[in-house]
Amino acid sequence: MKGQIVRFGMGQLLVEGGEPERNLERALEMIREASERKCDVVLLPECIDLAWTHPSAKKFAKPIPGQYSELLSKCAGKFGIYVCVGLTEKYGDRVYNAAILINSSGEIILKYRKINVLECAFDFYSIGDILSVSETPFGVFGVSICSDNYIDSLEIGHTLARMGAQVILSPSSWTVGYSYVESDDPYGEKWFKPYFILADAYDIVVISATSVGYIVGGPYEGKKMVGCSLAVGKQGVIAKGTYNEFAGDLFVADVTVPVRNEKGAAIGKMLKTKGVYS
Repeated sequence: MKGQIVRFGMGQLLVEGGEPERNLERALEMIREASERKCDVVLLPECIDLAWTHPSAKKFAKPIPGQYSELLSKCAGKFGIYVCVGLTEKYGDRVYNAAILINSSGEIILKYRKINVLECAFDFYSIGDILSVSETPFGVFGVSICSDNYIDSLEIGHTLARMGAQVILSPSSWTVGYSYVESDDPYGEKWFKPYFILADAYDIVVISATSVGYIVGGPYEGKKMVGCSLAVGKQGVIAKGTYNEFAGDLFVADVTVPVRNEKGAAIGKMLKTKGVYS
Protein backbone atom coordinates (compact mmCIF):
# COMPACT_ATOMS: atom_id res chain seq x y z
CA MET A 1 0.00 0.00 0.00
CA LYS A 2 1.35 3.40 -0.98
CA GLY A 3 1.47 6.16 1.63
CA GLN A 4 -0.01 9.61 1.25
CA ILE A 5 1.96 12.51 -0.17
CA VAL A 6 2.64 15.21 2.42
CA ARG A 7 4.13 18.61 1.63
CA PHE A 8 6.86 19.55 4.09
CA GLY A 9 8.46 22.98 4.29
CA MET A 10 12.07 23.07 5.47
CA GLY A 11 12.57 26.57 6.83
CA GLN A 12 16.19 27.70 6.75
CA LEU A 13 15.73 30.55 9.18
CA LEU A 14 18.25 33.30 9.90
CA VAL A 15 18.75 32.97 13.67
CA GLU A 16 20.55 35.74 15.54
CA GLY A 17 21.99 35.11 18.99
CA GLY A 18 20.02 36.81 21.75
CA GLU A 19 17.49 38.42 19.39
CA PRO A 20 14.22 36.56 20.02
CA GLU A 21 11.88 39.25 18.70
CA ARG A 22 13.60 39.45 15.32
CA ASN A 23 13.98 35.68 15.11
CA LEU A 24 10.35 35.03 15.95
CA GLU A 25 9.17 37.66 13.49
CA ARG A 26 11.01 35.82 10.73
CA ALA A 27 9.64 32.49 11.97
CA LEU A 28 6.04 33.71 11.86
CA GLU A 29 6.57 35.04 8.35
CA MET A 30 8.02 31.69 7.26
CA ILE A 31 5.00 29.85 8.68
CA ARG A 32 2.75 32.18 6.69
CA GLU A 33 4.77 31.53 3.53
CA ALA A 34 4.65 27.77 4.10
CA SER A 35 0.87 27.98 4.35
CA GLU A 36 0.66 30.00 1.13
CA ARG A 37 2.79 27.38 -0.60
CA LYS A 38 0.33 24.69 0.52
CA CYS A 39 2.64 22.97 2.99
CA ASP A 40 1.00 20.57 5.40
CA VAL A 41 3.92 20.77 7.84
CA VAL A 42 6.67 23.33 8.28
CA LEU A 43 9.89 22.47 10.12
CA LEU A 44 11.98 25.27 11.62
CA PRO A 45 15.49 25.10 13.15
CA GLU A 46 16.86 24.52 16.63
CA CYS A 47 16.65 27.20 19.35
CA ILE A 48 15.09 29.78 17.02
CA ASP A 49 14.40 32.18 19.88
CA LEU A 50 17.85 32.79 21.36
CA ALA A 51 20.08 30.67 19.07
CA TRP A 52 22.03 27.57 19.97
CA THR A 53 24.51 28.03 22.87
CA HIS A 54 24.02 31.78 23.06
CA PRO A 55 24.70 33.02 26.62
CA SER A 56 21.25 34.65 26.75
CA ALA A 57 19.79 31.14 27.23
CA LYS A 58 20.70 31.24 30.92
CA LYS A 59 18.69 34.38 31.61
CA PHE A 60 16.00 34.74 28.95
CA ALA A 61 14.73 31.21 28.24
CA LYS A 62 10.92 30.96 28.51
CA PRO A 63 8.67 28.14 29.77
CA ILE A 64 6.80 25.91 27.33
CA PRO A 65 3.90 26.62 27.12
CA GLY A 66 4.89 30.26 27.40
CA GLN A 67 5.38 33.53 25.59
CA TYR A 68 7.29 32.26 22.57
CA SER A 69 5.51 28.95 22.11
CA GLU A 70 2.13 30.72 22.31
CA LEU A 71 3.10 33.07 19.47
CA LEU A 72 4.00 30.10 17.30
CA SER A 73 0.91 28.15 18.32
CA LYS A 74 -1.40 31.04 17.44
CA CYS A 75 0.30 31.37 14.06
CA ALA A 76 -0.03 27.64 13.36
CA GLY A 77 -3.74 27.82 14.22
CA LYS A 78 -4.27 30.97 12.16
CA PHE A 79 -2.82 29.41 9.03
CA GLY A 80 -4.00 25.85 9.69
CA ILE A 81 -0.57 24.23 9.43
CA TYR A 82 1.50 21.83 11.53
CA VAL A 83 4.68 23.43 12.90
CA CYS A 84 7.75 21.72 14.39
CA VAL A 85 10.23 24.16 15.91
CA GLY A 86 13.12 24.33 18.36
CA LEU A 87 12.98 26.65 21.39
CA THR A 88 15.02 27.30 24.52
CA GLU A 89 12.94 26.12 27.50
CA LYS A 90 13.08 27.35 31.08
CA TYR A 91 11.82 24.71 33.51
CA GLY A 92 12.32 25.45 37.20
CA ASP A 93 16.01 26.07 37.67
CA ARG A 94 16.93 24.23 34.47
CA VAL A 95 17.19 25.19 30.80
CA TYR A 96 16.55 22.71 28.00
CA ASN A 97 17.18 22.69 24.28
CA ALA A 98 13.61 21.77 23.38
CA ALA A 99 11.40 21.23 20.35
CA ILE A 100 7.64 21.23 20.00
CA LEU A 101 5.19 19.89 17.46
CA ILE A 102 2.10 22.08 17.06
CA ASN A 103 -1.01 20.89 15.22
CA SER A 104 -3.08 22.89 12.76
CA SER A 105 -5.43 23.99 15.55
CA GLY A 106 -2.54 25.59 17.42
CA GLU A 107 -2.18 22.90 20.10
CA ILE A 108 1.19 21.57 21.27
CA ILE A 109 0.90 17.82 20.77
CA LEU A 110 4.52 16.85 21.49
CA LYS A 111 7.40 18.38 23.42
CA TYR A 112 10.91 16.94 23.32
CA ARG A 113 14.08 17.91 25.18
CA LYS A 114 17.41 17.20 23.50
CA ILE A 115 19.28 14.20 24.88
CA ASN A 116 22.61 14.14 23.01
CA VAL A 117 23.72 17.57 24.21
CA LEU A 118 27.27 18.35 23.07
CA GLU A 119 29.88 18.84 25.80
CA CYS A 120 30.41 22.46 24.77
CA ALA A 121 26.73 23.05 25.58
CA PHE A 122 26.69 21.49 29.07
CA ASP A 123 26.91 24.95 30.60
CA PHE A 124 23.68 25.95 28.83
CA TYR A 125 21.33 22.96 28.67
CA SER A 126 20.23 20.07 30.87
CA ILE A 127 19.79 16.58 29.41
CA GLY A 128 16.35 15.49 28.28
CA ASP A 129 14.94 12.19 29.50
CA ILE A 130 11.79 11.43 27.44
CA LEU A 131 11.19 10.19 23.90
CA SER A 132 7.74 10.13 22.37
CA VAL A 133 5.88 10.11 19.06
CA SER A 134 2.61 11.68 17.99
CA GLU A 135 -0.09 10.43 15.65
CA THR A 136 -1.14 13.03 13.07
CA PRO A 137 -3.36 12.95 9.97
CA PHE A 138 -0.12 12.62 7.97
CA GLY A 139 1.36 9.70 9.87
CA VAL A 140 3.24 9.11 13.11
CA PHE A 141 5.85 11.79 13.77
CA GLY A 142 8.85 11.60 16.06
CA VAL A 143 11.06 14.55 16.98
CA SER A 144 14.80 14.71 17.62
CA ILE A 145 17.20 17.66 17.63
CA CYS A 146 20.39 18.12 15.61
CA SER A 147 23.22 16.09 17.25
CA ASP A 148 20.73 13.50 18.49
CA ASN A 149 21.35 12.12 15.00
CA TYR A 150 25.11 11.73 15.34
CA ILE A 151 26.25 8.28 14.29
CA ASP A 152 27.19 7.48 17.91
CA SER A 153 23.75 8.42 19.26
CA LEU A 154 21.50 6.73 16.72
CA GLU A 155 19.81 4.81 19.54
CA ILE A 156 17.55 7.84 19.77
CA GLY A 157 16.41 7.48 16.16
CA HIS A 158 16.18 3.70 16.49
CA THR A 159 13.91 4.12 19.50
CA LEU A 160 11.64 6.60 17.71
CA ALA A 161 11.39 4.19 14.79
CA ARG A 162 10.61 1.32 17.21
CA MET A 163 7.84 3.53 18.66
CA GLY A 164 6.24 3.66 15.22
CA ALA A 165 7.56 6.91 13.75
CA GLN A 166 7.08 7.15 10.01
CA VAL A 167 8.75 10.56 9.87
CA ILE A 168 11.41 11.96 12.20
CA LEU A 169 11.54 15.76 12.27
CA SER A 170 14.79 17.30 13.45
CA PRO A 171 15.19 21.03 14.14
CA SER A 172 18.93 21.67 13.74
CA SER A 173 21.70 24.23 13.82
CA TRP A 174 24.50 22.77 11.72
CA THR A 175 27.73 24.74 11.87
CA VAL A 176 30.98 24.94 9.92
CA GLY A 177 34.14 27.00 10.23
CA TYR A 178 34.15 30.55 8.87
CA SER A 179 36.51 29.56 6.03
CA TYR A 180 34.10 27.10 4.38
CA VAL A 181 32.81 28.17 0.97
CA GLU A 182 30.03 26.84 -1.21
CA SER A 183 32.36 24.68 -3.25
CA ASP A 184 33.24 22.69 -0.12
CA ASP A 185 31.20 19.73 1.05
CA PRO A 186 30.02 21.12 4.37
CA TYR A 187 29.22 17.85 6.11
CA GLY A 188 30.51 14.91 4.10
CA GLU A 189 28.65 11.94 5.51
CA LYS A 190 28.16 13.54 8.93
CA TRP A 191 24.42 14.05 8.41
CA PHE A 192 23.37 12.06 5.39
CA LYS A 193 24.88 8.79 6.60
CA PRO A 194 23.02 8.49 9.94
CA TYR A 195 19.78 9.74 8.38
CA PHE A 196 20.07 7.14 5.66
CA ILE A 197 20.89 4.33 8.12
CA LEU A 198 17.57 4.97 9.87
CA ALA A 199 15.59 5.59 6.70
CA ASP A 200 16.88 2.44 5.01
CA ALA A 201 16.52 0.15 8.02
CA TYR A 202 12.96 1.07 8.94
CA ASP A 203 11.60 2.61 5.72
CA ILE A 204 11.03 6.00 7.33
CA VAL A 205 11.79 9.58 6.33
CA VAL A 206 14.14 11.83 8.31
CA ILE A 207 13.83 15.58 7.74
CA SER A 208 15.98 18.39 9.11
CA ALA A 209 15.79 22.15 8.87
CA THR A 210 18.83 24.10 9.96
CA SER A 211 19.63 27.73 10.70
CA VAL A 212 21.67 30.13 8.63
CA GLY A 213 23.81 33.07 9.73
CA TYR A 214 26.90 33.70 11.86
CA ILE A 215 27.20 32.56 15.47
CA VAL A 216 27.88 35.33 17.98
CA GLY A 217 28.58 34.61 21.62
CA GLY A 218 29.14 31.25 23.25
CA PRO A 219 31.65 28.47 22.50
CA TYR A 220 31.07 28.44 18.72
CA GLU A 221 31.42 32.17 18.18
CA GLY A 222 32.78 32.99 14.73
CA LYS A 223 31.46 29.85 13.07
CA LYS A 224 28.55 29.96 10.67
CA MET A 225 25.31 28.10 10.03
CA VAL A 226 24.97 27.37 6.35
CA GLY A 227 21.67 25.64 5.68
CA CYS A 228 21.80 22.51 3.51
CA SER A 229 18.64 21.16 5.20
CA LEU A 230 17.89 17.55 4.26
CA ALA A 231 15.00 15.22 3.67
CA VAL A 232 16.17 11.60 3.41
CA GLY A 233 14.28 8.41 2.64
CA LYS A 234 15.36 4.85 1.91
CA GLN A 235 15.95 5.90 -1.71
CA GLY A 236 18.41 8.61 -0.62
CA VAL A 237 18.13 12.39 -0.60
CA ILE A 238 14.58 13.52 -1.32
CA ALA A 239 15.30 17.25 -1.03
CA LYS A 240 18.09 19.55 0.10
CA GLY A 241 18.27 23.23 0.94
CA THR A 242 20.77 25.70 -0.48
CA TYR A 243 24.19 25.79 1.16
CA ASN A 244 25.50 29.15 2.34
CA GLU A 245 25.20 31.37 5.40
CA PHE A 246 22.80 33.73 3.60
CA ALA A 247 20.40 31.02 2.35
CA GLY A 248 17.46 32.02 4.54
CA ASP A 249 14.62 30.48 2.56
CA LEU A 250 11.81 27.95 2.60
CA PHE A 251 12.43 24.73 0.70
CA VAL A 252 9.41 22.57 -0.10
CA ALA A 253 9.48 18.80 -0.42
CA ASP A 254 6.55 16.58 -1.43
CA VAL A 255 7.20 13.39 0.51
CA THR A 256 5.45 10.04 0.25
CA VAL A 257 5.10 8.98 3.88
CA PRO A 258 6.02 5.29 4.08
CA VAL A 259 3.44 2.79 5.31
CA ARG A 260 4.90 0.70 8.12
CA ASN A 261 3.32 -2.66 8.80
CA GLU A 262 5.65 -4.06 11.46
CA LYS A 263 5.38 -3.18 15.12
CA GLY A 264 6.83 -4.46 18.39
CA ALA A 265 8.91 -7.61 18.09
CA ALA A 266 8.04 -7.87 14.40
CA ILE A 267 10.37 -4.91 13.81
CA GLY A 268 13.28 -6.92 15.18
CA LYS A 269 12.47 -9.82 12.87
CA MET A 270 12.31 -7.42 9.93
CA LEU A 271 15.69 -5.92 10.84
CA LYS A 272 17.25 -9.38 11.08
CA THR A 273 15.88 -10.23 7.64
CA LYS A 274 17.51 -7.06 6.29
CA GLY A 275 20.81 -7.99 7.92
CA VAL A 276 20.80 -5.01 10.27
CA TYR A 277 21.21 -7.44 13.16
CA SER A 278 22.77 -10.88 12.87
